[in-house]
Amino acid sequence: MENPRSIGYSEMMAAASRIHRAAIVIDGHNDLPWQIRSLASSSFDNMDIALPQDKLQTDILRLRQGGLGGQFWVVYVPPDTAHTGTATDMALEQFDLIHRMVKRYSAVFELAHTAQDVARIHKDGKIASLIGIEGGHTIENSLDTLAKFYDLGARYMGLTHSETIDWADSASDQARSGGLSMFGEQVVLEMNRLGMLVDLAHVSAETMHDALRVSEAPVIFSHSSAYAIAQHDRNVRDDVLRMVAKNGGVVMVNFFSGFIHPEGALLIANCFQEERRLKAEHPDEQEFELARRQWKEAHPIPQGNVGTLVDHIDHIVRVAGIDHVGLGADYDGAGTMPAQLEDVSGYPYITQELLERGHSERDIHKILGGNLLRALRQAEQVSGKSGG
Repeated sequence: MENPRSIGYSEMMAAASRIHRAAIVIDGHNDLPWQIRSLASSSFDNMDIALPQDKLQTDILRLRQGGLGGQFWVVYVPPDTAHTGTATDMALEQFDLIHRMVKRYSAVFELAHTAQDVARIHKDGKIASLIGIEGGHTIENSLDTLAKFYDLGARYMGLTHSETIDWADSASDQARSGGLSMFGEQVVLEMNRLGMLVDLAHVSAETMHDALRVSEAPVIFSHSSAYAIAQHDRNVRDDVLRMVAKNGGVVMVNFFSGFIHPEGALLIANCFQEERRLKAEHPDEQEFELARRQWKEAHPIPQGNVGTLVDHIDHIVRVAGIDHVGLGADYDGAGTMPAQLEDVSGYPYITQELLERGHSERDIHKILGGNLLRALRQAEQVSGKSGG
């Protein structure tokens, strides 16, 4: 291929468009299901994503514009459900919502269980729909529930969300186990046996180390970025990036400006603690939401642009290697997004920026989705060897 730095702008645009169309673009994290629950009472009659939805960052038209080939739809339930015994039941409702979405829009989506499914569905012109779970609190300390979630389609689970749980420490809460407890290690090994990717987004640095030591399959960070660029504990430090390379894992870069813009990361470094403080001060849900909105308005996050995002990709490539980075936008789960990446239509701008920085077509395809597919295949192979 001709050196991208030697061609004109119009030729660059044409080359980027061709490269993007030829890729399987896979995003690791989209919180649309929770938004449908919150804004539309879990009803696609109330919020039909076949139509433009200005309250969302995701709808079908913009997914098509973005050229998305595969999406992990996220089963998220608030971490405080762990204290009320409602986490599993609420997660099951979210699984049902995703299944209903795929069935309702069957001309657009198809549920994928394997890497081979993803490739086949993409070839058929549909968006391969995978399921990820955000937070190990959803299994309520039950390996049987973990297996049930796998049977329902879950192909990754984040070990924690914003709160430390009985068996794993969160990046944004007080440590309890110093990483993973013994049961936490059992959870990781059971995920390996099932063929479910271990997701280390949201966990503490100690939990990252423990999971990478224990896991027999590649791990992922479904929506985390590089700590060296933006110093927030949700991001991945260089020592862990090197461990990810040895493990065969993938860091799927989060688009949220508060995690990728250096100033934004410092600004919101304690945002989860701030939310807990506001919740304690405002037990009424409406009062809490108002206080949280006022806090956010008083602390605006610098937006950045597509280059801000690609700085993280380039850093991960330098430290971990080209085979260990992907995309995990966090659309409809985060607020401020970089310019050109405000919604799911913006993925082609990433391809253009990567090409302008000198990345080859082969490497761009790895970043856009190839690396995640490889990690999923390897997790399936580990599961097969263990009789999962």
